[in-house]
Amino acid sequence: MDTELLVAALVFIVPMCFTPGPNNILCAAHGSRFGVRDTLPMILGMGVGWSILGVLIGMATNTIERYEAFFNALGVVGALYIAYIGVSVMRSSTVKAEDVEHQLGFQTGFMLQIVNGKAWVHFLVLMTTFGHLFGSGLLAKVLLVLLNLSFGWPAVLTWAMFGSYLRSVFTSETSGKTLNQIFGLALVGVAAYLVLA
Repeated sequence: MDTELLVAALVFIVPMCFTPGPNNILCAAHGSRFGVRDTLPMILGMGVGWSILGVLIGMATNTIERYEAFFNALGVVGALYIAYIGVSVMRSSTVKAEDVEHQLGFQTGFMLQIVNGKAWVHFLVLMTTFGHLFGSGLLAKVLLVLLNLSFGWPAVLTWAMFGSYLRSVFTSETSGKTLNQIFGLALVGVAAYLVLA
């Protein structure tokens, strides 16, 4: 294994995992409404969906490059879905004990990866630039995705804890709504960035 390539891969992976994106902002918003514990199923879904997406992109990089227009269109659809979630978060009130059935779970976290433009770009760059870090073939791609996941899960968990902390600070109904509006607007901003970038 090329140590310099590993360091370069980590320099790419760590900021990409921890900077704001659909997964991180949604985890912060969900954590602020329901707490970290109730956000864990969605985080698990994100991790599974993220990893499957990474392996599939790794194995299909050449094909994806040939159908760029289709995947650009998928990115727009993903951005619209993320904007829809953002608007829903912005319009929601603060959570009450009887509202817990509105939590997002494993399926939402998993399905979000299909339309997560940041995830697609992340893995396309990762696989085309660092795809041979562990060699060639399926096992090499899986190892690269696992390396990536070792930073991705702590990132979304950190954002969920951040959101949960903010919930404890914004305790009134008014401040809770303000927090939802901030997180919702952030998701809409991420969606706009994904379309315009």
